[in-house]
Amino acid sequence: MLTSLYVRHFAVVEAAEVAFGPGLTVVSGETGAGKSLLVDALMLLAGARADSGMVRAGSDRAELAAEFDLAELPAARDWLQREELDEDGGCQLRRVIRAEGSSKAWINGRPANARQLGELAALLVEIHGQHEHQALLSRPHQLALLDAYAGHDELLAQVRGNAVRWRELGTRMRKLSGGDDRDQRIELLRHEIGELEKWALPAAELAELETQHKRLANAGRLAEGTAGVVELLDGDSEFALRRALGRAQAELGKLAALDERLNPLLELLDNAGIQLGEAADGLARYAQDVDLDPERFTEVDNHLARLHELSRRHRLPAAELHDRLAVLQAELAELEGAGDVLEQLMAQRERLRGDYPHAAAKLSEARAAAAARLGDEVSVLMGELGMVGGLLRVELEPSSGDEPDPQGGERCELLVSANPGQPPRPLRKVASGGELARISLAIEVVTLGKDTVGSMIFDEVDSGIGGAVAEVVGQKLRALGAQRQVLCVTHLPQVAAQGHAHLKVSKHSDGDSTHTQIEALDAAGRRDELARMLGGLEITRETRAHARQMLERAQSA
Repeated sequence: MLTSLYVRHFAVVEAAEVAFGPGLTVVSGETGAGKSLLVDALMLLAGARADSGMVRAGSDRAELAAEFDLAELPAARDWLQREELDEDGGCQLRRVIRAEGSSKAWINGRPANARQLGELAALLVEIHGQHEHQALLSRPHQLALLDAYAGHDELLAQVRGNAVRWRELGTRMRKLSGGDDRDQRIELLRHEIGELEKWALPAAELAELETQHKRLANAGRLAEGTAGVVELLDGDSEFALRRALGRAQAELGKLAALDERLNPLLELLDNAGIQLGEAADGLARYAQDVDLDPERFTEVDNHLARLHELSRRHRLPAAELHDRLAVLQAELAELEGAGDVLEQLMAQRERLRGDYPHAAAKLSEARAAAAARLGDEVSVLMGELGMVGGLLRVELEPSSGDEPDPQGGERCELLVSANPGQPPRPLRKVASGGELARISLAIEVVTLGKDTVGSMIFDEVDSGIGGAVAEVVGQKLRALGAQRQVLCVTHLPQVAAQGHAHLKVSKHSDGDSTHTQIEALDAAGRRDELARMLGGLEITRETRAHARQMLERAQSA
């Protein structure tokens, strides 16, 4: 669900932040005030093409941001996780459009491209009223909508799973029976496995080898340095620590004979002397035992160099090469035993190929029955929405090809006729934006709750209608809003009265610049706005009374 939308320096809007709640939110305003700017902003956040004309005059860039609550949108949460763009519980889309025409986008604060914006937005919001931004114009979406309306998820899952598994087995078989490519792969694997068997080490052994390399590389310095420390601790010099400590012990012993309270401190010096002697002896032994072995150093250095070379070639850290060895060994074993494996895969594939037609036929039968019901229900509703005599027909046509298809054995096309006597034409070819929006509304109402998109936006859905039909449109939108979040840009009071919330867009000019303001209306503000929509420039007492009655009737229904 869309929870907020922020725009800054966008078209004629200097800055505006709008909060959204569940239900139907209507947007109204004078002609030319910029009612559709909210829809335009959402389109841009959905990946629509941007241009410099969208930046407010005098500004260097326009900023758009929208936040969504994903609590009831598992598909969107899964998509974000797959793309590694997920955040806890929510989602933010942000886009910046510069005055020179370039733009950048972010999802949850991370850079995103147009493809990612489009894919994610398709799971978040569905915009009706513009051909290029309406999911219902997509034939795959139409088929998915029919399947969701029919509710035959198990049949669809069986067909899809059968076809996907069939294709996966085909890919494995082609890999295993690759002829010269297979022989070359086997030869390459044997070479790589031989290298890894010789050089790759488990993580613990690699760490020990690196430690040994460091010690051997610095053996001379270690021997010389530790010998020097021994000389400081217990050398012939009168300044050696052990000699100085002996003198201190002797002097403190004399003083302790005069005051026994010094005995504990004398004991500390005695202990220090013991530890100093042990340290000096240990360091002396270390200095004598340091391994000055240039041949071993060369051997270890060469081993690490080969590991680094293999790491670059396999594009893996050296510590993971040993695990890579096991993967390559498994692949080699499979390729070398390809004959038996191929027979097994072929048998599995043939079983799937035999099962697919039966499963696809059952799905086709279910789709045909659902298509007839969907067409009849939408046609009835189209009449209620002012397209008397209009009809929708769901046409199913066989898909090309004879291989198992994850989508089943047919494709779907929504055909519509908005007026009596006109032959049905594909929905994607309907010219009138207003008719297209109302047809989309009819389909959404009939398939209410069948798709997974959380927010639906209708831009000028009431274009070209009025009176009782406008009230029906408003009622249908309100019913839709009871189940989904709906945003509707409207110029009709009959529709605006049905909203659970009402936004007013107004434009003001001081002679030098023009500003657009977006405000959420309270009950009194809604009454006044409905009165303006009813009466135009002259708002009378009767107009206000009519607006109040219309609002009370719509909200109590």
